[in-house]
Order: sequence, then structure tokens, then C-alpha cells
Amino acid sequence: MLAKLSTRPAPRRGALAVAAALTLLCAGLPTTAADGDGGRPPDLSRFHDQKVAWGKCTGDGMPDDLQCAKVTVPVDYARPKGATLDLALARYRATGDKRGSVLLNFGGPGGPGVPELAYGGKEFMDLTDGYDVVSFDPRGVGRSSPVSCGDAEDDAYAAVDDDPDDLGDPRELLAQLKKAAAACAKHSGPVLPHIGTVDAAKDLDVMRAALGDEKLNYLGFSYGTRLGAVYAAQFPHRVGRLVLDGVDTLTEPLAEQGIAGARGQQVALDDFVDWCVKDIACPFGQDARTAREEVRRLVRSMDEDPVPTDFGEPFTGQDLVGAIGQGLYSRELWPSLERALAQLVESGDTSGVLAFATGGLSLPVRDPGGGDPGGGLTDEEEIPLDNLPAALMAINCADDPDRPTAERITADLKRLRADYEEASPVFGQYRLTQVLMCYGRPKGTDYIREEVKDLDTPKMLLVGTRGDPATPYRWTVETAERLGPSAVVLDNRSEGHTGYGSSKCVHRKVDDFLLYGSLPPSGSSCGADEDD
Repeated sequence: MLAKLSTRPAPRRGALAVAAALTLLCAGLPTTAADGDGGRPPDLSRFHDQKVAWGKCTGDGMPDDLQCAKVTVPVDYARPKGATLDLALARYRATGDKRGSVLLNFGGPGGPGVPELAYGGKEFMDLTDGYDVVSFDPRGVGRSSPVSCGDAEDDAYAAVDDDPDDLGDPRELLAQLKKAAAACAKHSGPVLPHIGTVDAAKDLDVMRAALGDEKLNYLGFSYGTRLGAVYAAQFPHRVGRLVLDGVDTLTEPLAEQGIAGARGQQVALDDFVDWCVKDIACPFGQDARTAREEVRRLVRSMDEDPVPTDFGEPFTGQDLVGAIGQGLYSRELWPSLERALAQLVESGDTSGVLAFATGGLSLPVRDPGGGDPGGGLTDEEEIPLDNLPAALMAINCADDPDRPTAERITADLKRLRADYEEASPVFGQYRLTQVLMCYGRPKGTDYIREEVKDLDTPKMLLVGTRGDPATPYRWTVETAERLGPSAVVLDNRSEGHTGYGSSKCVHRKVDDFLLYGSLPPSGSSCGADEDD
């Protein structure tokens, strides 16, 4: 889960801004008018026919062999003659006989692909034997018209945290959550009502066509598996070789997903603490039970009295929870997480936890502008600091149709608070707040739950890791059953979130499929320490 950092921008545009924000929220509701002729799909040929102009990447530390570009897509696919936005792309060129491109999505939702490919792309160099390896910042993310919420998540947190035993008038609470949602709309601009996975999958098809590929070859991690599955449902005839690693659920309500995620992260945190206390440098001491309580105490203390940061904004306990969650995804990150926590505990130095909270990216400016109003690429230094969590919430909300009525909201919150607290005393409130942010927004699509099933596509490879703290292995099994005979499951009997980067066996089997079309038998496995 991505961390949340407040930007606390100065108020602007007053009542007109709130009215415009509410209009944007309403724009997310179904409409009837479109650019198409009757039942004919809108003409997207001008987007499919565009040519990608690759050039040198700008920015500090960009590898010399990485190239960057942009692809233009409609903001609203029902109205392709209207506003457009640019998506940021990056690639490592094929070194062997090129047979096309393979697109990567690293998950989130809300994670930018361009910096991930820039700084972690060497892991995928074997794929350049046959492909350009391409990643992108999805709509609303990174340089692609980034969304922001300002203080809105803080408002939602406060709305239900003042007195856990007395939530007050449910209509007033729902009004507060709608106000928080309007703040997100104000800071995000016209992309927000169109940020969901259904539209992002259409972006994938535009990128496929613009790159000159007849079929989409794709490697998606975590949330990227949801995106890949939705693409396969919308464009089954365009599916090439698709790999889904760390498989997301297609059916569980967002509230239930959050409970599963909180439970998995708590298990990972307990494992981390057990590892940490064996090191004399562990900032929480050498007793595991005491160390677990020290972590909870630190979160409570920072929620009550946030720690100052170098960029002028306070770092709260919930910010810390998000940062810790990032560091738990892989055991390889544990030493860095231990050092970051030691810096925080011993000297109040937030630089290490900030690196986890922002995904290791350089810190952007404080004032979120909602991206280029003309839809062009946003300068890297102008990306809002809260873009990652704001996009995560916006995409998840857009993909989830469940919204309680005012009459039901109090009972739901009391039940959910208890369930989340039981799942994790550390991650429960953090995860619950993300769910609450959806309650003030328009109902999301039911397309994913209702239509992404029984696919008639070429075989797809699904990788599930038994000890995955973020996407439980059962989601791989359930999603494979839902997708139908096209889904081939690789059982990674190991720990950590996803398998490609941590298991040589998984890495080889995925590369063999993408490069040569060689699929392992469904139900085959990779052992925890297996290299072959």
C-alpha cells in the first residue's frame, strides 16, 4: 500500500472551486450523450494511428539507455473529440530480433511506471532479447495529469476518529465525506471521473496500437494484474502474451480487500519485528513483544504530535504506517526499513521513512496543481506530493460499486472499525480511511465484478505467491477460476509480494513464456529456494 502525505495547499477559488469540484464528481456518473453515432463505438483512429517519438529522458539519474516519449489519449473515451491527456512512457530498446513491445505495470494502484523502469529496469533486461521493454505513468499518476486531494484524507480520518463510540448523525458524517471527495475533485481536475481501470485498459490498447503492435504483450504486478485482466475482457482479440504476478481480486468488495490487506501486512510486520530484534541496531529493543508495542506507541505518538520534515510539512503516524507498509513488501527492503526507523526514533530524522512513503522518488513541490490543465505531461517537480495515495484511492473507488446509504453508514462503520482493528492494530485505521474516502464519491463501476470472467483469450500466466502479504494466494486461485480455461497458474511457494523479482524459478518461467510462448503446466510450482 502506498503512503499518504499531506500537501496542505492554500485555499483557492473559494465557493466557485467547490461548485466546480462537485460538478466534476457528478461527471463520474453515467451519461447518455457521446461522440459515437447511435450504438456505433466512438472513432478512436486518430489515437491508434499516432506515432511515438522516442527521445532522451530528462531528470536526475535517468539511465543513458532509457528513452522517453508520450502517447495522447482521450480524457473521456465516450467523447474522443473532446479533451485529451498525455501519458508518459519509457522504454529500454530491444537488443535482439525485435518482435514488438512488452508493457509493464508495477501496481499500486497509483504507482508511476517511468521511474520504476528507470531505477529498477535492469531486472527486465533479459526481455530485451525480443522486445522493447516499455512502462508508463497511468492516467492520473506521475507525469500523466496527476491527481491530488490536498487535506481531504485528513478530513475523512478526523470525521470518524473523534469519538469511535459515537459517530453522530450519519447524514452529517456522509456530508463530511462528500466534502472530502469534493476537495479531491477540486485539486485533481477533469481526469478524476475517468481514472478507473476500465479507462486505463483502453489506454493500454491505444499504447499497443501507437507502438505498432498487433497484440498486447504485458507483465503486470499486483494492481497491474487487475488492469491486465480488465484489458483481456475488453479486448480479447488483442491479447498476446499476458503475465499477471501477485494476482488481485476481481470480486471482493473494497472494504473486504482492505481487511485482507491489513491482516497480511500485520503478519509481515510481526515477521519484520521478529527479524529486527535479533539485531542490536533495532530501534525497538531486543524483545519481540515489547518491540511490537513500541511500534504501535510510535504511531499513536506521531498521530498526536507529528514530526517536522525538511520540506515543511508534518509527518503523521498514518504517514508512518504507509511508509512501513511499503518496506514490508520484500525482505530485501528490511535492512533499509530498519535503518529508516532507527533514524526516526533516535534523532527524529524523517528522510529514510519519507523515501519509503514516496516510493523512493525525489520529493515534489508542495502545491498540487492537478497536472497540466491542457492535458500535457506534468513536470516531474510539479507532481503533487500526495499523488500516489490520491491516485490509489481514486482508482480503487472508481472500480468499486459499493456505497452505503446514510442510514447504513453508522452500522457499517462500527462493524468495519472492529474488523479492521482485529485484522491489524497498526494498519487497520490506515486501510479503513482509504475505504471511507470512497463513501463520499459517486458509485464506481460494476464492470469488473460482472464482466471480467469466462474469457475467450490465448493462455495467460498467473503467478501467486503463498506468503504474499498484499495479494493473498487464494486470490490467484479465485481469479484463475473466474477467468476460465485461459488462466494457467504458477504456484510460487515462497514469501513476499509477487514472485518475478525474488524467485529465479518464477523469473525464468515468466521470461520463457513472454519470449518463447513456453507455458509451464497449470498448477506447477516454484520452491522457496528453487533456482531451476
